[in-house]
Amino acid sequence: MSQSFLYSLIAIFTLLPAALVVHRPEAKDDHAHWAAIVLGVMGTGIWALAQASGAPASGGWQAGLSAALWVTVAVTMALYAMLSWSVKEAWRLTPLVAPYMMAIGFLALIWSNAAHPGLQTEALDGWIILHIGVSVVTYGLVTIAAVAALAAFMQERALKSKRPTKLTHKLPSVADCEFLTVRLLGWGEAILGLGLVTGMAAEYQAIGKLLTFDHKTVLSILAFGVIGALLYAHHKTGMRGRKAARIVLLAYLLLTLGYLGVKVATDVFLA
Repeated sequence: MSQSFLYSLIAIFTLLPAALVVHRPEAKDDHAHWAAIVLGVMGTGIWALAQASGAPASGGWQAGLSAALWVTVAVTMALYAMLSWSVKEAWRLTPLVAPYMMAIGFLALIWSNAAHPGLQTEALDGWIILHIGVSVVTYGLVTIAAVAALAAFMQERALKSKRPTKLTHKLPSVADCEFLTVRLLGWGEAILGLGLVTGMAAEYQAIGKLLTFDHKTVLSILAFGVIGALLYAHHKTGMRGRKAARIVLLAYLLLTLGYLGVKVATDVFLA
């Protein structure tokens, strides 16, 4: 068993306490819950930093899918911790967030044997570093928004069927889920707009053009439009429920294809 494989497993299992602690009979936002969340943030954050920057063969910043997935997990967990601290009832999304992050961690572990192209550190100028940071934060926010939308969908279905489950009892109410979704999408839309601007600046500095209509740019612009349309519809008509959840998941799919799709293409088709 390689050291990388072992460290990946350790990072994944630092999320396990968070996935389990909320299933206590009297689950609440207490010290045990926060200890589990902090453990998950630290475990995934340290390993993501090591994966992303530890490119001894190339001497640069790791740009492969496995490293990108670990960075996604770490940033999402850090954002979720801040959200849980600042927004009431947000901590109740833990039964969905923690297992989903574990699933992404296992996917990163499976993908760790693929090729790992590195970006030379010297090539990462200020605009590119800012653009990468903004993109990762945007994806983390929309990931949590998609989880909140899924939770709202599950709660609404349980209410309509009058068959609540142990899981839905742990999740926030439909109103709280929708509040979290809209707030997170609002933040995500603003930061995604900043990401588009920083991407254009980096592109202009590199090749003298503001926009190159590759699949990542097109999908990001589409996601920006979908999120903006949903926020407008929610403000004007109060759109909510399953229809809104489907649109949120569509925006998340577009961002996933744009953010991670290029990594798949690089690791698989161009390896």
